[in-house]
Amino acid sequence: MAHLGRRILVSAFAALLALPAGASEVQHRTEYRVALAGLTIARAAFLTKIEDDHSYKIDGDIKSAGLADLVTDILAKTSVTGVVRNDRLQAAKYVLYYKTGKKVRTYEVSYRDGNIVSATTTPEPRRPKEWIPVTQGDMRSVLDPISGLIFTGDTDVCSQKLPIFDGETRMDLVLSPKGDEDFSTDGFKGKATVCGVRFIPRSGYKKGRKDLVYLSKSNRMEIWFAKAEAANVYAPVYVRIPTEYGTVTIRAVKYGRVNS
Repeated sequence: MAHLGRRILVSAFAALLALPAGASEVQHRTEYRVALAGLTIARAAFLTKIEDDHSYKIDGDIKSAGLADLVTDILAKTSVTGVVRNDRLQAAKYVLYYKTGKKVRTYEVSYRDGNIVSATTTPEPRRPKEWIPVTQGDMRSVLDPISGLIFTGDTDVCSQKLPIFDGETRMDLVLSPKGDEDFSTDGFKGKATVCGVRFIPRSGYKKGRKDLVYLSKSNRMEIWFAKAEAANVYAPVYVRIPTEYGTVTIRAVKYGRVNS
């Protein structure tokens, strides 16, 4: 898969992990399977800890598996810290270590009141002349790629325009309603709300990049949200991402929470 598509996939994994908790400390472990054209290419596991003071920390690991070795090696580790405020996860710092083949990048983003105050990439990449830079305006009122896809139970989930920054690319995800579907996995059985997704790149990418153009023109990207009654939130349980190599699907194989 192309580099941008893999990074979007990592962000989608991260978005599938967390549920706001009640007053007591909660540990929430989730596991996911990613497939390309029906064949498993990666697996992921996340551990979310939410403390009594409403602070939270999320640690995640993603590794290629099965036929992924025929395409590319993927290894990612993510760590997010922040607070639960007004029934939303609000990140203070987001870190993503990402390795594909021999290429390694570490993305670090710091937030304050929804605005980006710093964003670094290590090692600093060389930008082509066609690069569209991220402006100061792009860094205001921006969501991180985790809490940006978690909604309280009274939200009209599929009527959202989500301004996301993943550490490099600033994008909008425009959701639209596509009905309901039955969904079941370990920890959940019921109806999932299906949203179509329009991907709009804003900045932080090479103009004319083939994989990005392909995704931005597609009308087949979807995110399914399931409601966790105990936490009264909607969170993603299934993502479908079209690529030039076939359809990538990310499915939660465990969806639940465990009190510590």
